[in-house]
Formats: sequence, structure tokens, C-alpha cells
Amino acid sequence: MSEQKSKQKKTVVTFNPLKVRISQEEKIISLGSCFSSEIGSLLEKDGYKILNNPFGVLFNPSSIANSLLRLQDCKLFSIEDVIPRNTNPVYQPENFVNEGYTSFYHHGSFRRETPEMFLDNANNSILKASKHFTDSKWVIITFGTAWIYRHIERDMIVSNCHKHPAKEFARERLSIQDITETFERLIAENNDKQWIFTVSPIRHIKDGLHENQISKAILLLAIEYLCNRFENVHYFPSYEIVLDEMRDYSHFAEDSVHPSKETISLVYEKFIEFALQL
Repeated sequence: MSEQKSKQKKTVVTFNPLKVRISQEEKIISLGSCFSSEIGSLLEKDGYKILNNPFGVLFNPSSIANSLLRLQDCKLFSIEDVIPRNTNPVYQPENFVNEGYTSFYHHGSFRRETPEMFLDNANNSILKASKHFTDSKWVIITFGTAWIYRHIERDMIVSNCHKHPAKEFARERLSIQDITETFERLIAENNDKQWIFTVSPIRHIKDGLHENQISKAILLLAIEYLCNRFENVHYFPSYEIVLDEMRDYSHFAEDSVHPSKETISLVYEKFIEFALQL
């Protein structure tokens, strides 16, 4: 009896639903981790006017902020931004295998066979996404990690290393201030929009479990600051829902890191309760 009762125990994550709700007539733009893509796909399936990850999956707040700034200014890419993409898993210059072209601003899904093809696709995406961002009432941001990689020669934080040699990059961790300063500017300059922030429950175990926890804490504290700073900034607790309310490993995929499809659907049901106009 006591064993059965113990199995039924569960921590329920509570939240206050938004007073202003997302309607199907309003445009939404979503940027962030692969968890963001999953939720965005469900919103699109349910008929919401969402543009999801116009640069591909992004993991760190700086890359997300830089992408939003580019959309805000409708800044197109040039040939100087184009880089070859390495497909060889061995991070050594002599083993570099060039298979197409992309940029340090994009996910690998943007790879194209020639620089011209990449620029054409990337800039068409910018034009479309910039207009969508301008017209959007809602911006949904999912932070994945506070760890970033800075390309040393270009002195830029990259969205993806594209398997370039490790010596080209410096690994750094963003501070709370690093995150809040840029997003304060973005939110202030787009104060007609409602901003929903969330933290991906996917653990970046390659960073180390302790380092991952520190990283997530930085992201949570940065969002807490922004929520207190702006009335149009909100937090949806997907991180807590998955890791506290659904802490059983049956809610995860085989890698024990990514939430299962069923878990994502359950989180989406919570998001409906939190934000959607029914």
C-alpha cells in the first residue's frame, strides 16, 4: 500500500496564466533550442501564425539576441559571412571535409552547396522573418545554455561551430548581466510585443552535469530580472514542469536527456493553459 502511494506522489508545478492571451489572429515568432522547435511545431499544427527558428535551432542567449537584432534591422548576409561546413567528426584541420557552405549565425540545416545558394536562401529567410518579427505581437524565446563559443579570429559568438577546429574558438560562460543588457534593449525597442521566456529542460551533459546546473541557474536568474523589469515579459516554467513534475525517466527519450514526444505534448497542454486563447 505504502509503495503504491509513493509511486503516485508528484510535485505539481503551479503558474499564473497570462491575462493577455495569444489568439490565432496574432503573429508569433519563436527562437531558441530544439525544445522551442517542438512547441512551435505544435502551435503551427493547431493553426497559430508562428514563424519558428528562422536561423535554425539556437542554444545560447547571445546568438538568439543577435538574431533578433538582425531581424529588427533586416540586416542581410554578405559573402564575408559565408564559411565552409566541416562534416568530418574529427576536429583536426588536416581532416577538414568541406561539404557545402553556411555561416556562424545559422544551424547546419541552412547548409547549401555553393556560397551563392547559401546567401540566396539565408537572405530570403531574413526578408521573410524580419517582416514577420515586425508584425508579431508575441515573441517566444527558449534559452538552452549560458555556455558560448567565441570565434577567436572573427571575435564573434557563434550559433554553431560547424565542426571547425576547436582551436578556432574560446569557450566562455555568459553572465546574468551579459544576457539582460542585450535583451533589455530589444524589449525596450519592441515594447509593443509580449515576450514569453522559457528555459529548455534538455540538459547539456557535454558541459558536465554541475556546469549544466550553473548554466541553467544563470538563464533562470536573467529571465527573472527581465520579468521584474518589464510588464510585457513573462516566464513559462517548462524547465520545472519536466524536471520536477515529470522527473521520472519514463518521460524521457532513450538518451535520458531529451523529453519524449509524449512529454512535449504534456508540456504543450500546460502552455495552452498558460497562454493560448481557446
